[in-house]
Amino acid sequence: MNEVSAILDAYAAGVFPMADSRDAPDCYFIEPKKRGIIPLDHFNIPRSLQKFMVDCPYRVTINKDFASVIAQCAEIPRHHESTTWINHQIEGWFNKLHNAGYAHSVEVWHEEDLVGGLYGLAQGGCFNGESMFSHADNASKIALVHLVERLRYRGFTLLDTQFVNDHLKQFGCIEIPQAEYMDLLDDALKLHVSFV
Repeated sequence: MNEVSAILDAYAAGVFPMADSRDAPDCYFIEPKKRGIIPLDHFNIPRSLQKFMVDCPYRVTINKDFASVIAQCAEIPRHHESTTWINHQIEGWFNKLHNAGYAHSVEVWHEEDLVGGLYGLAQGGCFNGESMFSHADNASKIALVHLVERLRYRGFTLLDTQFVNDHLKQFGCIEIPQAEYMDLLDDALKLHVSFV
């Protein structure tokens, strides 16, 4: 079994890879007891962001520069830590998944500068959001808004955030038991929808 198939199978089984640091030589797969999701029919755009979007100076692209997005995400430390969970092995896997048509990025640009974005994995009607970054006001938030718009338009039913944090809560992120997540995942994987 090749790496792409193995990673797809892992996500379909409800587990995902993480590393202890950017330079960790390998990674491990985890299955949290609680899972973060953003219900696509209850997505909330904070009022301050709604105001910002009226005269938003950014433009948004899809899959224009996946490699740069994941590289930028890999430089962002985890909350309360000094390093990231995206090591070089995970970065390599996801670049292969992107080349195979499964991993996707949303890029946010200010003029010619990449100022924010996110990436994740799409299988069936599930999008596993992996990470996001921002180097300008609201840039990652704009990426998330565009992601949700695309998922809704394309017929996706599940947006997995893996975990819940305060940043995601403002958009309607909730925590559910892993067993409930697996039921949602099983239904989503039966769908024949496409991110692009």
